[in-house]
Amino acid sequence: MEKYPGETPRIITDNGPQFIARDFKAFVRMCGLTHVRTSPYYPQSNGKLERWHRSLKSECVRPQAIESLEEARRKVADYVEHYNTRRLHSAIGYITPLDKLAGNEDAIFAERDRKLEAAREQRQLRRAQARNVA
Repeated sequence: MEKYPGETPRIITDNGPQFIARDFKAFVRMCGLTHVRTSPYYPQSNGKLERWHRSLKSECVRPQAIESLEEARRKVADYVEHYNTRRLHSAIGYITPLDKLAGNEDAIFAERDRKLEAAREQRQLRRAQARNVA
């Protein structure tokens, strides 16, 4: 909420009964949020969450047999931590959501640019040296 000052934070949900209940509406008002509901029967309207579920299933749930509810909770919690703090996301420039939220993307992109420029200069130097030898 602090990341976008001046904008009303919003919560995006589907149209499940828990999200249209009076208590939920009161909670949204109390928190000062705007409630946005996705289109019914159209999962593309909440693509980010659908993508999250696909990643969770393919990277966490399906590859391993889960023996108990406690193990499932632990594995999902570990995956959430990994997903948000270590996994690079193409949609935000191959940085972690934690780096994006912390505002580190400019420094990360600048460092990448410096490394690319240094590599480019090294290639040009090696090519020039190879031409001089030949």
